[in-house]
Amino acid sequence: MDKKDLFDAFEGFSDKLLATVGEIETMKNQVQQILEENTGLRLENTKLRERLSHLEQEMSPKSSKQGREHLEGIYNDGFHICNTFYGQRRENDEDCAFCIELLYRE
Repeated sequence: MDKKDLFDAFEGFSDKLLATVGEIETMKNQVQQILEENTGLRLENTKLRERLSHLEQEMSPKSSKQGREHLEGIYNDGFHICNTFYGQRRENDEDCAFCIELLYRE
């Protein structure tokens, strides 16, 4: 390999190295943005959990009982109250295992 070929090889290697460094910088910036977003989402999640906990504490057993009675009324009127078929009419007023489990869980 003569000097010119060696110099061209080094030049090509240098160009590839610079391109790789540029890609690494881009990836680094993307990771930083993701980490910032993740931190924001964690803070929001913490606040939402605190709010949910506060709301759950405000809920009284009376409210829970009224909700259950309301769901029983809907179910007895012939409609599903389960997540799977919510609001759909029960065919021939047949019992639904999902709805029953929801009504009578502790």
